[in-house]
Amino acid sequence: MSNIIEITKQIKLDSTQMSLLEGTVRNEALKAIARALAENQEKIFAANKADLSKAAEAGLASPIVKRLKFDEQKLSDAIAGINSLITLKDPLWNKLMERELDEGLILTKVTCPIGVIGVIFESRPDALVQIATLCLKSGNCAILKGGSEAANTNKALFEIIHSAGTGAGIPEGFLTLIENRAEIDELLKCHETIDLLIPRGSNEFVQYIMSNSKIPVMGHADGVCHIYADQAADIRKAVPIIVDAKTQYVAACNTVETLLVHREKAAELLPLLKTALDEKLVIIRGCEETSKIIACEAASEEDFKTEYLDYILSVKLVGSLNEAIAHINRYGSHHTDSIITEDDAAAEKFMLLVDSAGVYQNCSTRFADGFRYGFGAEVGISTGKLHARGPVGLEGLVTYKYKLFGNGQIVADYAEGRSSFHFKDL
Repeated sequence: MSNIIEITKQIKLDSTQMSLLEGTVRNEALKAIARALAENQEKIFAANKADLSKAAEAGLASPIVKRLKFDEQKLSDAIAGINSLITLKDPLWNKLMERELDEGLILTKVTCPIGVIGVIFESRPDALVQIATLCLKSGNCAILKGGSEAANTNKALFEIIHSAGTGAGIPEGFLTLIENRAEIDELLKCHETIDLLIPRGSNEFVQYIMSNSKIPVMGHADGVCHIYADQAADIRKAVPIIVDAKTQYVAACNTVETLLVHREKAAELLPLLKTALDEKLVIIRGCEETSKIIACEAASEEDFKTEYLDYILSVKLVGSLNEAIAHINRYGSHHTDSIITEDDAAAEKFMLLVDSAGVYQNCSTRFADGFRYGFGAEVGISTGKLHARGPVGLEGLVTYKYKLFGNGQIVADYAEGRSSFHFKDL
């Protein structure tokens, strides 16, 4: 029998103990983890330096290297995320409903942990910190598999977090790091012990996970995000919003990849935007109409389906709000899309009809983030429609159960008319 299967069986047992921990115990563990990360920063940076050197030798693509880098700023952000998480309400055992079915027969619906969550992610060591601490706060055990390009950083972070957590009274199995890529296929077979998989990586990678496991999968494949500059757009808002969405952190899944511009606004907006994007060294790939207004590369059909994660922006002119919505629903990835307009009715229609987890008006797509939503952090973005959608924070990491309290009632009495229900919400 696979060693991974045996390991996950023990983790499943520890997940029961996790669900019994008081919220104060989990918060104290989070405080210990935040302190340990700060105290061990030189160890983390040395490990990351080793990974970055290997990445340079291997000639890894720029977006991967950007995600791989774990510097003072990323550590500071990670610790801030943990401190924010501590302040959030305990997500466990909250009563969502209380209903009297009949006298002395009370039904309640309460939140509870999912159990054991497997998260497979690429490149980003900061994801390890976010996932580990969110799962701890929500009473779940986490099994993590990071990309080989971040092996040294992930191992250093795991050791620091695991030591601090167990030292604060959390069960050993609250966090497990899998370092061998071959073990992923074994992990996918553990449907009896793992309750949920969250893959974070390329479209091909996510599709592979979905196709090769019976374990429920939550997440997203691509992040093909759009901004639509409407005919009622305010140019003074539009240019900085688009520049931010493209360049603030180019390697993120919430970075804008395609700009749609209403034809009536194009002549005014595009030259100003071109100047601003040239300063950031952004390559514009435009449709034929775009090329008549500004100098740009020619965009192909494939460009409008592409998540660049690089300093490249596709641009297309459209004749109406409806055309913009149709384009987004066809080519987008249901992640995050924004409209720039002063017409609130147009914004409302856009938000109603664009089939994405996040729909915005007059702001950057880069706001699609668990920390920026006040979730403390996120385990990832879900573009699905069941259970959790958008940035997945604490609420997305709990499920619920029904508790029924009776006093000798039996169904036969209700089926045969001796008793009757009188549903009353309490």
